[in-house]
Amino acid sequence: QVRLAEFGGGLVQPGGSLSLSCVASGDTFSDFAVGWFRQAPGKEIEFVGGISWNGEASSYAAFVEGRFAISRENTKNTAYLQINSLKPEDTAVYFCAADRINRAYTVVVTSPAEYDYWGQGTQVIVSS
Repeated sequence: QVRLAEFGGGLVQPGGSLSLSCVASGDTFSDFAVGWFRQAPGKEIEFVGGISWNGEASSYAAFVEGRFAISRENTKNTAYLQINSLKPEDTAVYFCAADRINRAYTVVVTSPAEYDYWGQGTQVIVSS
């Protein structure tokens, strides 16, 4: 198994930025693709973006609109989500999740049901 912990959330003004981190421990980190999800109060969890095991492929939800960037450093067992140009509607708890994959593939899946392990989340509040 792998355990995940998110860091970097907080209160930020509209238009501001945050750097979120997802630190993994346990099984080999490069055996997993990483997805970022978020959940706002009263809403369903939604896919934000994901990155393949080797960082060569990534995908984002349409609402990202070029504002966010996912990366990973497998030697540090860490994945990142840089979130920029933030809007009040970006307010949510942000989760990272790990999807155990065959490293022959670089596909990134968007369904939360496909992910095997989840962090506890970090709160992002965008408000003046």
